[in-house]
Parts: sequence; structure tokens; C-alpha cells
Amino acid sequence: MSKNRLLLVAGPCVIESQDCLNMIAKEMKRITKTFDIEYYFKASFDKANRTSLNSYRGPGLEIGLDMLREVKKKFDLKIATDIHEPWQAEPVAEVADMIQIPAFLCRQTDLLVATAKTGKIINVKKGQFLAPWDMKNVVDKLTASGAKNVILCERGSSFGYNTLVVDMTSITEMKKFGFPVMFDATHSVQRPGGQGTCTGGDRTRVEPLARAAMAVGADALFMEVHPNPDKAMSDGPNMVKLSDMETMLHKLVSLYDFMRGLDI
Repeated sequence: MSKNRLLLVAGPCVIESQDCLNMIAKEMKRITKTFDIEYYFKASFDKANRTSLNSYRGPGLEIGLDMLREVKKKFDLKIATDIHEPWQAEPVAEVADMIQIPAFLCRQTDLLVATAKTGKIINVKKGQFLAPWDMKNVVDKLTASGAKNVILCERGSSFGYNTLVVDMTSITEMKKFGFPVMFDATHSVQRPGGQGTCTGGDRTRVEPLARAAMAVGADALFMEVHPNPDKAMSDGPNMVKLSDMETMLHKLVSLYDFMRGLDI
């Protein structure tokens, strides 16, 4: 990644349909090109950690990768997606340019080793249950297994039941490990399991927290985005509405550029 350009990973939480993927990809490519953002289109082929057994998980690995492959080819975009099991790393690496490790799996040694061996960029999310300095062990597992391009991602910490808080000093702490640090602005406003059979959240807090992350020196942003979050099949309460992204990114890129000018 370039130190002088904001890196953004954004897209729908889960793959719902090819039409939905294409709509979001087309608009996000236009927006990110306008602001000269280094952009990775993100969507999950399987959400293995849904609150309820009856919740929609996605189309699965094979179909999901085919759909992401179409987005990659049609819109000439880099792809990011997450994996949950070591065996998924190799087939996902055939399509994805960046592989994400979910927060609740960030300590899974076999998963980290398998991902490191792909040679892809690895975005590993700090567990809600970990202190930022605990991520040093995660970094060591990845680098010892051959990983060169690692991003560490702050996504909030557990604070009592159904609540997350963000300690912005976590970003500065993880930057000490020598790798870029990303801020997950949408998962940080979740209320895990807060609606009983599904997770709640408050998307109005996304932009203020993203601004704060830019101000303390985050190198990258992660956001989940949807044309109609209230109708989304996963993570609706915390996703950003697609029509709001251009205005929000204009402000965030301006802040990012200003802070880089201060050489923080």
C-alpha cells in the first residue's frame, strides 16, 4: 500500500446476489477513483459466525468465489474476502488479493499459517477480547510462516454485554509492530447479539469514529456498505448507506491527507 493514499476495503457484509455486488462495485469504483483511493472490494461468501442458526450465511465458497471473480473481471477491482478454516485459504487466494482473518479467529494458529502461505495481503482483525499489544503474537505467527504483507485491524473491544468501545490508542499501539493499521468503522459500532437473534448497531457513529481514526494515524479504513442497509441480509444496522459514501469519503480523505501532511 502507498503511504500517501488512503486504503479502503468496502463492500456488502455478505454476498446477496450478483446484481447487488455489481451495483455496489460500480458505484464504489467511481467514488474511489474520484478521490484517488486504493480500493479493495469486499464481500463474504460465508458468514460462519451469525447469531442465529437460521440467519442467512451466503452462497458458500464455490458459488461465492465465482461471483467475486465476475466483479473482479468486470470492474477491474481488487478483491478482499474472509476465511474461517485453513483449507479455504488456497482456493480463496486464486481470486482474492487480500484475505481477511475474522476477529474471533485471530488466534487460530493453523488458519494464520495457511493464510500466510498464500503470499496474499493478510488483514487480520484484532479480537474484541484482546489488548492491542497481544496482537504481537499474531504478527509473529504470520511472519514466521512467511507473511510479508500484513495489515492489523482495530474493530472495537468488548465492554460489558452487547457493547463495543473503541480505544483509539490501540491504533497507535499496533503501529509499533511495523505494519499498517486499519480501522473497521462499521463493525466497531455493532451491538453483538443486541437484538436477540441478530446483531444490532448504530451506523450514525461510523463517521465520527472514522474521523477519529484518521486523526490518530490509521493507514486504512474498512467499511461495510449497502444500497439499503435496513433490508440487508446481514449487519444492516451498522452498514453505511451506499448513497452516503461519497460525502463521507470526501471528508475522510481530506482528513487523511491533512494528517499525512503533518507526517504523524
